[in-house]
Amino acid sequence: MKSLPVLGSSFRQLTTQQDKVTDTHREEPERITASQHHQSWLLLITLTLLADRCPSVFKEAVDMSKFPVDRIRNFCIIAHIDHGKSTLADRLLEMTGAIAKTEKNRQVLDKLQVERERGITVKAQTASLFYTHAGQQYLLNLIDTPGHVDFSYEVSRSLSACQGALLIVDANQVLNARIVINLLLFFVPPPLQGHSVIPCVILPIDLKNADPERVESQIETVFDIPSEECIRISAKLGTNVEKVLQAVVDRIPPPVGSISDPFKALVFDSNFDHYRGVVANIAVIGGRVNKGDKIVSAHLNKTYEVNELGLLRPDEQPTQKLFAGQVGYLIAGMKDVKEAQIGDTLYLQEQPVEALPGFKPAKAMVFAGMYPMDQSEYPALRSAIERLTLNDSSVTVQKDSSLALGAGWRLGFLGLLHMEVFNQRLEQEYNASVIVTAPTVPYKAVLSSAKLIKHGREEITIVNPAQFPDKSLVSEYLEPMVVGTILSPDTYTGKIMSLCLSRRAVQKNMVYIDEQRVMMKYLFPLNEIVVDFYDLLKSLSSGYASFDYENAGYQAADLIKMDFLLNGRPVEELTTIVHRASAYSTGKAMCERLKESIPRQLFEIAIQAAIGSKVIARETIKPFRKNVLAKCYGGDITRKMKLLKKQAEGKKKMRRIGNVDVPKDAFINVLKRKEK
Repeated sequence: MKSLPVLGSSFRQLTTQQDKVTDTHREEPERITASQHHQSWLLLITLTLLADRCPSVFKEAVDMSKFPVDRIRNFCIIAHIDHGKSTLADRLLEMTGAIAKTEKNRQVLDKLQVERERGITVKAQTASLFYTHAGQQYLLNLIDTPGHVDFSYEVSRSLSACQGALLIVDANQVLNARIVINLLLFFVPPPLQGHSVIPCVILPIDLKNADPERVESQIETVFDIPSEECIRISAKLGTNVEKVLQAVVDRIPPPVGSISDPFKALVFDSNFDHYRGVVANIAVIGGRVNKGDKIVSAHLNKTYEVNELGLLRPDEQPTQKLFAGQVGYLIAGMKDVKEAQIGDTLYLQEQPVEALPGFKPAKAMVFAGMYPMDQSEYPALRSAIERLTLNDSSVTVQKDSSLALGAGWRLGFLGLLHMEVFNQRLEQEYNASVIVTAPTVPYKAVLSSAKLIKHGREEITIVNPAQFPDKSLVSEYLEPMVVGTILSPDTYTGKIMSLCLSRRAVQKNMVYIDEQRVMMKYLFPLNEIVVDFYDLLKSLSSGYASFDYENAGYQAADLIKMDFLLNGRPVEELTTIVHRASAYSTGKAMCERLKESIPRQLFEIAIQAAIGSKVIARETIKPFRKNVLAKCYGGDITRKMKLLKKQAEGKKKMRRIGNVDVPKDAFINVLKRKEK
């Protein structure tokens, strides 16, 4: 039998040859007989099936011992959304030979369907690159991270496997808030690694409106990074991308660790495969691990056997070993999603080590109820949520139930976009159809009743508005606050300030970062910005303003619970918590939007907003009516009145026994505001 590299090389040669045969057959069919064409296809199909069954046979083996720690560089690409991270990653993959150079290489690392449809990165992806510099071959482990604030937990976890980052700044856009927040993250050393080095990359320089000099001066002013360190590139055209690879080798330090140390690895990401179980992405902190080794999970103290190791290039490429400083994937027969804990430490059974500190759990900022369309789908939806939360560990899950929707869950997300993407991935990847209730934020209540207080003071967290305690039991309510950073051209300052004041924001400071751009900081109640603030900010500023926020604790507020009734029946899923000062305007606006969202019925529907037993707003959806007077061409008026009275009695009875179905999208649509 041929050696593995020879078989792999033969397979690639046969594939290339078959492509040529196909092209020739298409352009000049007379040159190739049907028999030759069919024989070529039959042999290729046979080898393809063998490659699927025995992938390691057809992939050239990589000797990972060739890459000592000093020739490894681990880095990630970070930037705001739509600044070209994935495009730069495509060029880096092409230049290092990880993927072939074709016009179809667009967002290669964006593997999810939701990423392709929305044009954004929502999941960090890893790729290992082989790069030769100054006569030495280096192993570069690249992580392409998301840019939206709702996926910042992906960025923070990716940093644990990196020693540096490429900071991407768009030369056509204002220096935005996401970059400010990201850089604050990078100045804090990642766990167990040295201080991060940040080569700044400015792109795209090939467009007419690009102004790299201005962006360089902003970076120097805001971050105190010399403008000489900035690399001007065009990721689309590949201009100066080679300098990026050289800067990664020269300016990012190698990982800290040694092959002689006991094996220790950090699980920084994972996903679930239906056939192989949990696939864990690991960063080897020290030592080595071989295929067949017995390893132990520090979290559960369970022992596993390593079934497969490898690199991501960006597709999986199995290897026999992984060494200190390297990043790859590991499969060890973990069949239960609870066995793969993000932030877990893996070590050899015969060499116990101290567990790594892991990651701080993500703080959920938005909560929403999630229920199956039919209760018979509950087990399948539970399995889908468990597997998806393995891949997205920033989502918190707790069981919940509703009188109207049955058993379900109360899920916590980092933002509204995070919630929408999670729901979309459930539908696309697991074919699950769910009902998502209106998003809320976590409030707190300080209890005052002597029967409820055990230790002098007791706070409870409220994630479901239906569980909001009565004022008689509470001394004060607390609402979550955030510090929001807005960067915008000064032309739109007045409109932005008006928008912020309408959301109960308190201005902290305002500074000009250059002659035309201003940075404003506001203290916001989280509930005021979580649904539609970002969209309105973009509309007011013609898309130029950017917004980001960070947690600022809790603050006392005058909060009340508002119920919504349809024909006198409360709809628990629409219950919301509002500030007393804005209760009337909020209730009236939500009743109006409910009137637009709920379809007309054969009976009248009364929509009411109530605080306790007091109704503060009402809208009425008129019923469909048959013209019962159409057959009356005259005669006594009493005949017409009799027909109208009979119809009214029928409508009244129908209203009493009829049910009102609220559409799925109404739960979110009713919260969105229309600023005047």
